[in-house]
Amino acid sequence: LNATEKQFVLDTLAGCIEYKSLLDVVVNAFYVQDGRYCSISERDLYIVICYLAAFQLEELGLQQFTRIVKSLDAAKMLKFLRFFFNALYLNTWIKDEWSHFYDSLYVKETWIDPLLRWQPKVRKLIEQLTEKLSSHTTTVKTLKVTQPKEFNLTVPKARAIPIPLPIPVLEKRIPVPRSTYKPPKEKKQLEEIKTKNRQKAKVSVTGSRFSLSFLLNCFFCNYIHSLSCQIDNIPFKLNAAAILREGALYQRKMEEELKRIENLLQGARDPSEFLEWQKQMRGKDLEEQLAEIECRRLQGKLSREEAVLAHQNVFQEKKKKADLMREEKAELMHQYAEKRLQEQKGMRELVEQVVEGHKNAKQAKIKLQKYKQQIVQEFSEENQELLRQALEEEEEKLRKRYELIQQIRAIESFLSLRHKFVDLTETGGHGLFCEMSIVELRERLALHREAQKAAEEEKRDQIIHQKQAKEQLLLDKRDQISLFRAELGRAAALK
Repeated sequence: LNATEKQFVLDTLAGCIEYKSLLDVVVNAFYVQDGRYCSISERDLYIVICYLAAFQLEELGLQQFTRIVKSLDAAKMLKFLRFFFNALYLNTWIKDEWSHFYDSLYVKETWIDPLLRWQPKVRKLIEQLTEKLSSHTTTVKTLKVTQPKEFNLTVPKARAIPIPLPIPVLEKRIPVPRSTYKPPKEKKQLEEIKTKNRQKAKVSVTGSRFSLSFLLNCFFCNYIHSLSCQIDNIPFKLNAAAILREGALYQRKMEEELKRIENLLQGARDPSEFLEWQKQMRGKDLEEQLAEIECRRLQGKLSREEAVLAHQNVFQEKKKKADLMREEKAELMHQYAEKRLQEQKGMRELVEQVVEGHKNAKQAKIKLQKYKQQIVQEFSEENQELLRQALEEEEEKLRKRYELIQQIRAIESFLSLRHKFVDLTETGGHGLFCEMSIVELRERLALHREAQKAAEEEKRDQIIHQKQAKEQLLLDKRDQISLFRAELGRAAALK
């Protein structure tokens, strides 16, 4: 690269760094809308083209810009230039986004309007790129297609026809018994018993129509007849247990009926009167309940009407209170208005006084200045007199202090020449029982040293005596041992 080209590259790099925020707005939007399938590694390329188109198109010129664009990929440049030089985008969101960083009027006059002026010429460049892409034919290399071949598989053998399974023979079913479709024997027996009982009843009726036996036979006949009618509907065969169970049931019912008849014969009353009385009492209870319900309904109506009246009374009371509050409010507003008028009147008078005071402000200021000067002059004279007196008092104090210091130094020098006499026989005078003089202390120390020395000598003598006694004991033991050995040797020799 020559010097001019190097300078151009450096200027372009510096401009991209300077206007990075503006260029990022356009390139990011391009990747979101039209450049979704573009590689992210080409981002720097779009930033450089955007910078040249937005900020350097006037200096480069359209011819130089066209040469740079055509040297790059036509499809990518076509897509980006069509996006960037869209008049709608330039006038709307690009202008608004750039206005966040710079003044909107400056953005419009400096960058947006020049781009709109260059738009017709750039559109011609876009058309050229479109024609270039349409005329560009791509030759597709035809590849040899693999021809599939069939696999040489072994042909499977035909399966043999399976032997049919034998049809199973069903077992012979047990036929339905004939007794199922015939009436039971018990029915026939009951019919015979019924006829016999009727005959007996006829014979007994001739003797005594109203006797107890007649009633019992009639009951028994009717009861047996009802049982026979019930048995006609039984669709199953009775066994011994069922027969005994039903016989016991019938016997129990017959005994109950006999007991009831005996009670009637003995004078028991018919319960129809009691039932009639019970019905009447229930009717009365029902009427009382209906009356009570009606009473409650009427009480509910009365309570509702009372509640309505109470609500109306409360409403009237609230209305009266509201009227009173309105009257009080009107009165308070009237008082407040009068108070405000008085305050305004007072403020007006105060303003007039202030204005009147401003008129005499200059004269008062001159008088005040003269008064202050007089006060300052008097104050300065008084200060000078006070300072003179303070200086005299301070000099007097310093002189007295100097004399006092001289006297103290003379006394100290006189005391340093004297020698203090110490009596070693006197105590300290602290008032303690254990006090002693230095002489006594020295004597006691000497006595203590002598006693300690005597104790040490005695201890030393004692240790020497113990040592000698121990040595003597050892000698005696050694003599005994030698004697024993001699005796043992002598005894051994004799053997």
